[in-house]
Amino acid sequence: MSLLQMYIDRAAECRREADATTLQNVRHRCISSAVAWENMAKRAEQTEVYRVNEVQRKVEQGRRA
Repeated sequence: MSLLQMYIDRAAECRREADATTLQNVRHRCISSAVAWENMAKRAEQTEVYRVNEVQRKVEQGRRA
């Protein structure tokens, strides 16, 4: 399992927990956790895109040299 997928799975789990509870403070905590996991997933995805673009840039530079 990739790190990105783990973040996505944890966010979904927190959302399910928020939906399942009747306690307002627990719901708030679960939603806050889900948002944090979703933000980590977005950053991981951006990092992966950056890495792919960087590799592509280096390959193109190698062809020009």
